Amino acid sequence: MKEIYVGLIGFGTVGTGVVKLLQSSGQLLEKQLGAKLILKKIADLDITTHRDVSVKKSMLTKDAREILDDPEISIVIELMGGYEPARSFILEAMRKKKHIVTANKALLATHGNEIFEAAAEEGVDIGFEASVGGTIPIIKTLKESLVANRIKSIFGILNGTSNYILTKMTDEGKDFGAVLKEAQELGYAEADPTFDIEGIDTAHKLALTLSLSYGKRVKFDDIHIEGISTISQIDIEFARELGYRIKLLAIAIQREDSIEARIHPTMIPFDHLLANVNSNFNAFHIVGDAADSVFLYGQGAGMMPTASAVVGDLIDISRDILKGISRRVPLRSRREDIIEDIRLMPMDDIITNYYFRFSAVDRPGVLSRISGILGENDISIASVIQKGRTQDAYGAVPIVMTTHESKEKNVQKALKEMGEVDIVKGETILIRIEDDKLK
Repeated sequence: MKEIYVGLIGFGTVGTGVVKLLQSSGQLLEKQLGAKLILKKIADLDITTHRDVSVKKSMLTKDAREILDDPEISIVIELMGGYEPARSFILEAMRKKKHIVTANKALLATHGNEIFEAAAEEGVDIGFEASVGGTIPIIKTLKESLVANRIKSIFGILNGTSNYILTKMTDEGKDFGAVLKEAQELGYAEADPTFDIEGIDTAHKLALTLSLSYGKRVKFDDIHIEGISTISQIDIEFARELGYRIKLLAIAIQREDSIEARIHPTMIPFDHLLANVNSNFNAFHIVGDAADSVFLYGQGAGMMPTASAVVGDLIDISRDILKGISRRVPLRSRREDIIEDIRLMPMDDIITNYYFRFSAVDRPGVLSRISGILGENDISIASVIQKGRTQDAYGAVPIVMTTHESKEKNVQKALKEMGEVDIVKGETILIRIEDDKLK
């Protein structure tokens, strides 16, 4: 039976899961592949800490070069994370004609153009299913299953930490800080949760998803990003009264000559499929011109779900090796020689619906003045909620308004004008709404 040798760089949580899966499913994988996968070497700076898996000491090394320089190793799995030295290791491995499997979304989102172009030049494959959506097969779906479609839109919940926090805040009435602490204690959030709660992790995944959906190069910095750290219990309660749940959504929408690409807290109706994706689960709602609506749901992170995606890529590449071929499926859905830069719509030009919560002074004429400023900026009000006369820390009362479709530029201009008058105190809270009934 033919043998295919593999090297693993990074023996952390996911790396441990990959080793466990290769060991526990070895016979199954041999039957599926018709060849034997042999994990020859594991490189990590820490080779002494106990892992929940047993390997021979001779397999462990602190020097990744033992993998990169080994001519017998055909596939390198990079699970160390970060930008460097992961980028350099991947580029060097490809120069030595080794195929790559990685879960490194941050690296591919920021340096993917360089890495994908190098892979094309060297004629090697990169498997990166685990970089977006964990065990959810979103990469293969976009590159292969939906290849006949023009993707009209993608709405996704792509970060389990943020979704867990918003779920707990909604279902149990807890404050953001308390739920974040709980998420950290359970291991759902890092000690420094910035990438998760501020939308950066979601943006890394959206950048890759955009590239695959539209066969374009994506500049990460052009994606609009907002996180969930400003979401409070009062806004969750108002959302519930209006018939919405708040989710951190990644949104991509095909327009005439550009793509909307934005990440922010979003109110969506209770009956929307994504509104019912809770805890640390991820989901994608894709609309294609031929397939229409496609919904993918599953674990977006974790040792074994992510390991499952890594080993899936490992098998795909191994099958091609056995056939003596590579790059059967283009890395970004289209050939590298025809890929162009994507044009992302400026955030100012986005048109959607809005939720505002104003802290307004309690005196006659205030509501009409606020409505007037909105009207002067072509913003049409859909609903108004003013409950009681309980004053907040500013000595003001909350007024909530939702709008019909409005342009982001006009909304920001109106909010700036509100901040310059004495009827509105503190910062106005803005949350965008995706609701077809308001369009």
